[in-house]
Amino acid sequence: MPELPEVEVVRLGLDRHVVGRTMAAVEVLHPRAIRRHEPGPLDFAGRLAGRGLVAAVRRGKYLWLELDGRTEALLTHLGMSGQMLVQPVGTPDEKHLRVRISFADGGPELRFVDQRTFGGLAVTELAEVDGTLLPDPVAHIGRDPMDPAFDPERAVAALRAKRTELKRALLDQTLVSGIGNIYADEALWRSRLHWARPTAGLTRPAARLVLAAATEVMAEALGAGGTSFDSLYVNVNGQSGYFDRSLAVYGKTGQPCPRCGTLIAREPFMNRSSYFCRVCQRPPVSGQR
Repeated sequence: MPELPEVEVVRLGLDRHVVGRTMAAVEVLHPRAIRRHEPGPLDFAGRLAGRGLVAAVRRGKYLWLELDGRTEALLTHLGMSGQMLVQPVGTPDEKHLRVRISFADGGPELRFVDQRTFGGLAVTELAEVDGTLLPDPVAHIGRDPMDPAFDPERAVAALRAKRTELKRALLDQTLVSGIGNIYADEALWRSRLHWARPTAGLTRPAARLVLAAATEVMAEALGAGGTSFDSLYVNVNGQSGYFDRSLAVYGKTGQPCPRCGTLIAREPFMNRSSYFCRVCQRPPVSGQR
């Protein structure tokens, strides 16, 4: 699923191409795409037509467009294959086009394309949480490392207070948002920490190190347009990111560690995988592994 850099790439595109414009009409081509909007397609389209888009906002992996009046937002779930594309009017429909938004200025449309239909759109209310307007479904999500109001020491304390494995804590979006499987593995490799290390015994310097590594690797990925392993991860213009060329361990099973040359290992993790170097990232000495 898209992580912080990939979602931020989409947010930047939306900010550039649709913020400041007024929606003229909304066409729902597949009801599953707005299943999180419980009143249904007619209500969804009716609540958006004639409304202005005033901001493109992100917290962690969550993305939304604030509507004029700043009491509601168009919340976007990209899921496994969701794309927000800006296309000239008259461009042939994509095979998996689910929602089309046209604008009063007659300019390029905003299209939600989703091959696997795990993603979706919904109109939701905004509420103020710690001085920030958030959609209701996002209110419980923690700040991410690129948020100007992110408090590193508070995140360190939250990480050390958990009683779990380090990677599980990094993926807990209520603690620190935006980090997913790819960048957790990369951050752990950079900080030389094993994914199964218990957070209960994590020192403050180690916690600071892994959070700084996560921030660093996500910033680098953002500069490369994100990580695209296939054509499903694209920006609003349909272009793929290329940070996959810079990954050190994720998806690199059997390839040499860029630091020591040991072959990268892969182990099952929460129905997914963890990639790491057995030499650079020593496993915990306790009976856990």
